[in-house]
Amino acid sequence: MKKLNLSLFLLLFGLCLKAQEKKNFVSPNENLITENIAEIPKELVVQTKKYSESRGASLIEIHPLKNEIIIATRFGSTAQLHKVIQPLGARKQITFFDEPVGNASFEPTKGDYLIYSKDIGGNEFGQLFKLDLKTLKSTLITDGGRSQNGGINWKKDGSGFYFSSTKRNGGDRDIYYMNPNDPKSVTLVLQVKGGGWGIQDISNDGKKLLVGEYVSANESHLWLFETETSKLTQLTNRNDKGIVQSNAGFSNNANEIWFVTDRDNEFQRLSTFNLDTKKIMYHTSSIAWNVESYTLSDDKKQMAFSTNEGGLNKLYLMNSTSKTFKEVKNIPIGLISGYNFTKDGQSLFFTQSTADSSSDVYKLSLKTNKIERWTESELGEMQKEDMSSPKFIEWNSFDNLKISGFYYPAASKFIGKRPVLINIHGGPEGQSMASFLGSNNYYTNELGVVMIFPNVRGSSGFGKSYIAKDNGFLREDSVKDIGALLDWIAQQPELDNDRIMIMGGSYGGYMTFATAFHYADRIRCSVDVVGISNFNTFLKNTEEYRRDLRRVEYGDEREPKMYAFLDKISPLNNTDKIKKPLFIIQGTNDPRVPVTEATQMRDKLKAQGNTVWYLEAKDEGHGFRKKANVDYQRLAVIRFMEEYLLK
Repeated sequence: MKKLNLSLFLLLFGLCLKAQEKKNFVSPNENLITENIAEIPKELVVQTKKYSESRGASLIEIHPLKNEIIIATRFGSTAQLHKVIQPLGARKQITFFDEPVGNASFEPTKGDYLIYSKDIGGNEFGQLFKLDLKTLKSTLITDGGRSQNGGINWKKDGSGFYFSSTKRNGGDRDIYYMNPNDPKSVTLVLQVKGGGWGIQDISNDGKKLLVGEYVSANESHLWLFETETSKLTQLTNRNDKGIVQSNAGFSNNANEIWFVTDRDNEFQRLSTFNLDTKKIMYHTSSIAWNVESYTLSDDKKQMAFSTNEGGLNKLYLMNSTSKTFKEVKNIPIGLISGYNFTKDGQSLFFTQSTADSSSDVYKLSLKTNKIERWTESELGEMQKEDMSSPKFIEWNSFDNLKISGFYYPAASKFIGKRPVLINIHGGPEGQSMASFLGSNNYYTNELGVVMIFPNVRGSSGFGKSYIAKDNGFLREDSVKDIGALLDWIAQQPELDNDRIMIMGGSYGGYMTFATAFHYADRIRCSVDVVGISNFNTFLKNTEEYRRDLRRVEYGDEREPKMYAFLDKISPLNNTDKIKKPLFIIQGTNDPRVPVTEATQMRDKLKAQGNTVWYLEAKDEGHGFRKKANVDYQRLAVIRFMEEYLLK
């Protein structure tokens, strides 16, 4: 009996001890699926808290009548819409959802309500809702199914708007018209073939739409649609291949439109197109960089446009009649986005971030040139001295092509050779900019890890020849650019060539997998986030509205020669060459890179006996957006680094 009591006591004591130990570690929330992830001590949560509580704000809309704006920022789990009525005024939240809301459009005459879009669990099937700004009641006005809806262009009298939707068959992005006060009035006005169509502008009288057709990062076309007759007229020549012609907007001249094009040039220039003569005039040839976007004032007499100059943005103002322009000089060096004129044309709101500050909204007075700050987002406990600033670096690849990127040094308090985290962007036509590191400052300031963000061939921002250098059968040349970066790292006296981790998302995830098998003996470990493991299965399973657009970039797997090539280079078919630990992170609802790309890679690596960690979020899609999931992902990646990079 005494032995029985002692055994029972020891059992209960052991259970209590285990329960106590469990309390000392972080448990994943109910939406996370985890496999083989090392225990995460709660002390790590305390250590990272300083870096995990920053937020940013971005301009969404300007009220048509009042001096107030709508911004997107996060106070809870996800980014939501907030109203701000004065400089540095209170950010009054107006949407309250578990899912993020990041865009909206005012009814244009009185601004009594907004139209916004929201998806579920990151599935990107954005539905349109009408938000009454008095009651904050939201009403679904689209089908609520597996369709994408967006690209709102209002008629100037506010009686309704045109928008694009894939509702007809899930693949073709048609144009519809709707009176939001009577959602059943929705009417299909233009049926198209392909997922790359979208409205770019509406004429003042509402009788014409400028419609863009996106084919690839290297090619796009413009059309004119007459709403009363349903006549669709080709503006640019559909037979012209390899030319970008986009961002079309009506001018204050009846026979002229604005657009951005790289026709007859390496970079995209701000241009005008004469509707009568078809003549094109180029207006920013003196700037040897891409014009990224522009906006016109309500009377179309003033324009603001931004350029991407080596990974930094500059803002310019133009007189749209004389076509003369000047740079706005009194803006700190950084990234600029989301800018628009006020209704009276007297001011310009814009969003900006710098290397040591998150994104915030500012207002530029066009009369005084004075800039007024409208939001000041909290950075948690981070101080400027905790933040790493980017340095521009270059190296030569296997074919002597010059590749560049941004290098974020470890804090000066660390001595000795530093480990390196190479973070590869997606796209593949994305671009790593000189951006704010945010929570990644933990890596540089607390772990002493150097971060390098490369812009391998195929990245945007460096000319149309550069962006096309990884297309089709050239796919693995971009992987060789990472090999050349590994050579460059070995030549830097402050960097530890024996401690390198590769990380990337989406196409950057493919690059992470590919580097893991091409350069297995030169890296310590890898972290893939929503990456492609097999191009053929990816092209088969990605959502229909994306499939043909991706085939232009990666190659058409329906062609036997291309299928064989994609099969040969796919990481899933080269797992026998992967020797180092791998962490795979995925959203269950990803419509771009389906979850099967992650699970098939995980399962094959596990069967081979490889070290593989796995994290999947059931309420996320192409990357994590909810703070609880983002925080757990960060902690798990840090633990992975502690186990396999830093030792």
